[in-house]
Amino acid sequence: MSQAGTVLQATFDSTVLQAPYPMTLYVPDVPPKSGSAYPVVYLLHGSFGSENDWLTHGDLQVTADRLIASGDIPPTLIVMPGSQSWWLNGHNEPAESAFFEDLLPFVEANYPVASHRAGRFIAGLSAGGYGATRFALMYPERFGAAAALSPATYVPLPPQNSSAYRHPAFLNREGQFDRALWQESNYPVYWADYLTKNITVPFYINSGDHDEFNIAHEATALFSMLRAYQPDAVELRIVDGAHEWQVWAQSLPEVLIFLLTHHQSTASDDSTRHPH
Repeated sequence: MSQAGTVLQATFDSTVLQAPYPMTLYVPDVPPKSGSAYPVVYLLHGSFGSENDWLTHGDLQVTADRLIASGDIPPTLIVMPGSQSWWLNGHNEPAESAFFEDLLPFVEANYPVASHRAGRFIAGLSAGGYGATRFALMYPERFGAAAALSPATYVPLPPQNSSAYRHPAFLNREGQFDRALWQESNYPVYWADYLTKNITVPFYINSGDHDEFNIAHEATALFSMLRAYQPDAVELRIVDGAHEWQVWAQSLPEVLIFLLTHHQSTASDDSTRHPH
């Protein structure tokens, strides 16, 4: 199979982090059509992960090459950023602020990508699914669709075996898990504002049926909340597997196709207003 894209490792100086911001990029080999731009997918890693995870464990390059070569998705820039902090402004790193204030502007200034919501997409696994869910509900005006794979969106609190309890993002100065930070940052807090904005973000949600963190339950709860509001713009898949890369790598083709089905080459948002 011919290669359809090139993988690059990159960093840039983040003003918010006061440190280099790491990312892995999948850049299509075919330039965007004249006068247009690539759609862009931001693909988030999980707890204690890195910007290389989707490449080394998730078959990202093989999958993207195949889908672009077959025409199942258009040539797409895929950004895999690195974060130390569960994609929120945690005790160890202001990851959320860095994502929106530094990463998005940097990518849009330096690569030929869409700068409107109909060409910008967010997805992630586990803690990255938590992050993708938060970002899409907090800023529906920024994302054309979202995908949460085995999302660690535990309500009201994570199970005792979750790495959230030992992750520096949630550990206060006494080294204790910050329950308040968890609850004030999790997606239910943003639900009312999401409804008020009246902008529908289509969602793809999945979980392994044997997920050891009971995420099939959490994924179904998220799906149920979304389905009550946007029944034609949310998908749920409970698949065979645990909390593991087999689930995420096998899901990736369907995820990318789902996201990019919602790609529009213009900035028109006429179809995104909820019919209510």
